[in-house]
Amino acid sequence: MNCEVCQLKELDVEHFEIREVLRCIFHTIMFHRALGLLRPKDVDSELFDIIYTQCGDAEVEKKIEDKITQFIDRVEKHPNRKNQICLSFYEVKNKQASWFTNKVERFYWEYWYINLNVAHHPKGHSGKSNLSKVVDPGESASEERNARRTVLESSLREVMFQIIKFVNEKKDHIPAIPNLECVTFPYEISISSSSDSAFGMDVIRRMLQTGHPTMLS
Repeated sequence: MNCEVCQLKELDVEHFEIREVLRCIFHTIMFHRALGLLRPKDVDSELFDIIYTQCGDAEVEKKIEDKITQFIDRVEKHPNRKNQICLSFYEVKNKQASWFTNKVERFYWEYWYINLNVAHHPKGHSGKSNLSKVVDPGESASEERNARRTVLESSLREVMFQIIKFVNEKKDHIPAIPNLECVTFPYEISISSSSDSAFGMDVIRRMLQTGHPTMLS
């Protein structure tokens, strides 16, 4: 099975912006890979002048929120490490049982890699305090923050267009729809471990199961 990989543009964010940035990205991908009957809803971003669409499924929304929270916790524990999170879609196939394989196997057919460069602040500057200080009393600092926010918003729009471009161009690798009652294809969200090399080895292992992937930046 052919496997496609999309490396999304790296974004420079502050800690309090992580959740909203990942919401925009994850829900955009999930909506464009959704199946069956949906109740989509448009959502105004809490931080940016951006509207993104959710599938309207409570289970999908909860899983995304839980994984974002885990990612934020990971960033707090390892502030100086590479911050990457991966959304992957796979197909489940029943294989003949043997001594070396399980009866059910996952065949990954698409990977989305999200890379965030999170600004590291000294202790005492938590995400909550940053959010409460969006308006800086210093004029120059306020202008700098507004300029940085404008750049991030523009970059986030680019990423969302990158997602749309990918899903419109890459279709041949998509497997048959497993069940019309499903909201999405089977998927998982993986967070890079405290050891980046371990995360890389896990990705390589899964790629070997699905064949050599095609890269798209």
